[in-house]
Amino acid sequence: MGQFDVGVQTRVAQARAAEGVLPLDQIVRDDCVRAMKAMPDKSVDCIFADPPYNLQLGGDLFRPDGSQVDAVDDDWDKFESYATYDRFTRAWLKEARRILKDDGTLWVIGSYHNIFRVGANLQDEGYWILNDIVWRKANPMPNFKGTRFTNAHETLIWAAKSETARYTFNYKAMKALNDDLQMRSDWVLPICSGGERLKDDEGGKAHPTQKPEALLYRILLATTKPGDVVLDPFFGTGTTGAVAKRLGRRWIGIEREPRYIRVARERIAAALPLDESAMMVMPSRKSTPRVPFGALVEAGLLEPGAVLMDAKRRWSASVRADSSLTHDSRTGSIHKLGAELQGAPSCNGWTFWHYERNGKLEPIDTLRQAYIASQPAA
Repeated sequence: MGQFDVGVQTRVAQARAAEGVLPLDQIVRDDCVRAMKAMPDKSVDCIFADPPYNLQLGGDLFRPDGSQVDAVDDDWDKFESYATYDRFTRAWLKEARRILKDDGTLWVIGSYHNIFRVGANLQDEGYWILNDIVWRKANPMPNFKGTRFTNAHETLIWAAKSETARYTFNYKAMKALNDDLQMRSDWVLPICSGGERLKDDEGGKAHPTQKPEALLYRILLATTKPGDVVLDPFFGTGTTGAVAKRLGRRWIGIEREPRYIRVARERIAAALPLDESAMMVMPSRKSTPRVPFGALVEAGLLEPGAVLMDAKRRWSASVRADSSLTHDSRTGSIHKLGAELQGAPSCNGWTFWHYERNGKLEPIDTLRQAYIASQPAA
């Protein structure tokens, strides 16, 4: 997409925002504070903010082999002083709180360079902190000089607008994601690398602080619902938008750097929505009796060898005698295999997998309901 196209679409989004219409599923090219000022009061359900870290780097950093580390040295991360950074932080936090719905929540991520200053300003602006999350990096960059501990984590602050806010927290989804254990506030996830790391035309990092999709996946799954509006005022290369699209959430991105906008647009256009947008928001056990998939096989509702597929017929799998599914060389439960094929942390196999009946696909959950109805009352 050319520079002209980006500019035209940006001006359209800004005009609609000025009219009080949210620029849903669009990137607004602008300063984040100015762009948020154009948005209506209480119009956003969730905000994920990855603001400049104000790293204050003292010079180039080199590895033991003499190669230079690709550190964050862009102009957007440079501030004259801590006071300047604090004024910037208070300005965007104030506008974020205004446009956040009363029961909405804000996420902010940072390092030791800035997160404590952000946290203090956040409380001063009236937010109520719900949790601080430690993202422990499974594969952190080492401390090459050997003069400090390896910096192996970043901190996220999750906050509501007030102490009495009735915010969204999908507790059971988080428990299901964590092998049926209560999700803790320390998350072990790898940094963005390999095929997920976006590259520029020269083969370098498209963005120096690109966040892994797994991190945003967990955040949005935990604290939003399908159809909610998620704003990212520091959009970068669009991780928030790509994950929101996959999970069936609406998104708004604010970004002032054209080179990031171009990458984000291409990335989000290629993002594949999941078949089940609320796939891990599990109902309570009281409302849905627990039925193992194997019970359907034992009862003859599905025979070994039966073929299941997703709603769009992209993947198919065969039912084995032990009730596991097999696809090519992959084998697993209805939940595990469904998640693996989609590249998702988890999956509600009952709604993801379908069987064919009279030429139409129906979710296997209909068989589960039939099985439940056939059982004698307790």
